Amino acid sequence: MTMGLIYHDAYLKHEHTPTHPERRERLQYTMDQLREEGVLDDEDVCQLDPIEVTDEQIARVHTQRYVDRLRSMSATGTGRLSADTHVSEHTWETAKLSAGGVIRGLEAVESGEVASAFVMARPGGHHAFADDGHGFCYLNNTAVGIRHLQATTDVDRVLIWDWDAHHGDGTESIFYEDPSVLVMSTHQDGRTLFPGTGDVEDVGEGPGEGYNVNVPLPPKTTDEAYMQVVTEIFRPIAEQYDPDLVFVEAGQDNHFTDPITDLGVTAQGYAALMDAAVDAADTLAGGDIVASLAGGYGIEGGLPYTNLAVIATLLDYETAYIREPAIYEPPTENPDVSGIIQRVREVHEEYWDLPSE
Repeated sequence: MTMGLIYHDAYLKHEHTPTHPERRERLQYTMDQLREEGVLDDEDVCQLDPIEVTDEQIARVHTQRYVDRLRSMSATGTGRLSADTHVSEHTWETAKLSAGGVIRGLEAVESGEVASAFVMARPGGHHAFADDGHGFCYLNNTAVGIRHLQATTDVDRVLIWDWDAHHGDGTESIFYEDPSVLVMSTHQDGRTLFPGTGDVEDVGEGPGEGYNVNVPLPPKTTDEAYMQVVTEIFRPIAEQYDPDLVFVEAGQDNHFTDPITDLGVTAQGYAALMDAAVDAADTLAGGDIVASLAGGYGIEGGLPYTNLAVIATLLDYETAYIREPAIYEPPTENPDVSGIIQRVREVHEEYWDLPSE
């Protein structure tokens, strides 16, 4: 089972500050882990270079005013989009290459060059709106890639599963009125984490009403609870939507060691999540699946292990022996997600047939 790994050392050029959570070591440590485990030597791993997106591809998502602003800020190497989202001299070129990595992965899978793809790129993009960015994001890589694919192939319906701990407010906004892209987000409750959005009641508008599904989860949510959401929410909606392609916004910051979030997923849990996504793609979308790295800030902790778990699952490796970077101590009382699942049922009952308790 071939998998395209999209990566380039140019992804290391963009930098906020040397101690910023989203820094180049996120990719360097993961690539070291993949080399150590022998993944990069596997003939089924096709290492692919990203392309650089064109102005036309960017314009399908972002306003010209925002593009001009971002390009100008990067040319001087000064300024920031928000308090935590700095613009350096390499930001514009790296952001274009990051979005181009998603396009490369999507094209490789859709053409049959590879069976699946993992985009090991930075900066991420799900907090980038059509006309602005924050949360370490500049261009919305996912949206740029999907709009390109829809414009150039017969792919129509795309299911995005954004499992990043932070709600993907930018991606939600871009596709909020569009039924051709169903955005499902499982994230830490916005009342406890940036960006403070992602309410169950936010279901989309106009033609897109019902095609935006938010499942805000309480802090400390565990593997078991995530799989409950998969069984009772993700899989039933995916089956009814019947997508042409499954896209995973693979935020690895749900891991219990992540320094800026507060969830309880393990590396084994990530393997189970990706296995669920692969199974949905296999049964509904002819196997077409692309995952792109989003968050994940345990640079020497969870991130290399969660990335390994996701990539190993895409390659159909045995994942039972993937290690944890630390001993996991489950919460004294496991957070109960049955209430939020019931709320999702109630809000979405007019759009989807969800199983009752």
